[in-house]
Amino acid sequence: MTKKRPSPGQPTLLESLATSGKFGAPRAPLADRMRPSNLAELLGQENLVGKGKLLRQAIEKDRLVSMILWGPPGSGKTSLAAVVARATQSEFVPFSAVLSGLPELREAIAEARERRSYQGKPTVLFVDEIHRFNKSQQDAFLPHLENGTITLIGATTENPSFAVNAALISRCRVFRLEALTDPDLLALLKRALSDERNGLGKLELSATDEVLLTIARTARGDARRALGILETAAQLAHGSDSELLLSHLERASEDATLLYDKAGEEHYNVASALIKSLRGTDPDASLYWLFRMLEAGDDPLFLLRRLIIFASEDIGLADPTALSVAVNADAAFRRMGMPEGIYPIAHACLYLASAPKSGAVKEAIAKTRAAIEQYGALPVPKKLRNPVTSLMKQEGYGKDYRYAHDFSQGYVPGETYLPEKLVGSRFYTPTERGFEKRIFDKLKALREANAVASPASEKSEQRSDSKKPDL
Repeated sequence: MTKKRPSPGQPTLLESLATSGKFGAPRAPLADRMRPSNLAELLGQENLVGKGKLLRQAIEKDRLVSMILWGPPGSGKTSLAAVVARATQSEFVPFSAVLSGLPELREAIAEARERRSYQGKPTVLFVDEIHRFNKSQQDAFLPHLENGTITLIGATTENPSFAVNAALISRCRVFRLEALTDPDLLALLKRALSDERNGLGKLELSATDEVLLTIARTARGDARRALGILETAAQLAHGSDSELLLSHLERASEDATLLYDKAGEEHYNVASALIKSLRGTDPDASLYWLFRMLEAGDDPLFLLRRLIIFASEDIGLADPTALSVAVNADAAFRRMGMPEGIYPIAHACLYLASAPKSGAVKEAIAKTRAAIEQYGALPVPKKLRNPVTSLMKQEGYGKDYRYAHDFSQGYVPGETYLPEKLVGSRFYTPTERGFEKRIFDKLKALREANAVASPASEKSEQRSDSKKPDL
């Protein structure tokens, strides 16, 4: 059946569904419109809200406590929090740790205090991505939990033991949510396809279980992602087809969200693209891949750790300041939190991308390890051993050792410090880029001088009045 197209200038049914309220304001995405309004509509999480379970009893008896909801993306943390607030007749105040900071938190607390004093209505403050708050920001909740101004429901994809302050966890119950099963998602997709008020029912589209199961499996337990794919596929099908087909899903996948499974392949693909762009001295590409990961919900601390590693591994002594920039960015982020913390991360990313590159440190490490593996634990030359006792002196410890500060150059020409079997080995070869060019020139001159110098010929340069330390 081919659907009748609207006349020119007349909005399509899909366009009509996409707007609501006065002035044709855009409606929320399908995933938000399909949020459950009560426990009966909540899919999955039987381990938490099934009959006789602790959380369900707390909701039904209106004995709500502050809690941390821990689970993967799209498992229903926000939906569960909204159901909890509605069931207990509380004001539900959503709050994003990504987009808001302490000023917004103080404002929300002040409103909750007034609501409690003048209306007698409790407030459920729902903090999404609570792990994004730093320690001082998380500590700001404590007095308001203790005096009952708010009931906190925090949502996190990270293990609360590592991502949330111990003081805050001690005042909350932690509930673990599981990824939704394929049958759960199938039921949700069918509901969305038939719901005429909030879903896509007015489009009169049908879909086989095979198509809907394909969406469910693609979403990998993420309800938000499943509904996003369904909505995009419906947009592609509407107006020409009465049934959703696998071809619509393939096209919808091309326009899919930037989000990805942080433990999946795409996470590592984007991380690889970031590092290769930094190494390739492309600040624009580096910043793009960095924000692809941040927007997808990656942990900023993971990205900062990668930047610190990169500063030593791929820049090294070509710009010794690079490591300080990366470490300072990490320290600044831990103090600032989100959202302002994106600035030091971007700062470090752009600096590292623009800095001269050198893999000499990495190569030096590899060569040194290879020599140790090949030759084992070679003995320390006696001249480098510290003659602590008279017996050690008799054994030749420290004999012929010459103190570098006794020489005008600050080093001893012709002297060697490696074990005998490795004398002449070169582990570190500096590049001629950035600051490392200065090191290259210095070591080149030193090594050339060592090649022609004789230890005996240099003894006359040694100052007789110097006092050599033991070490």
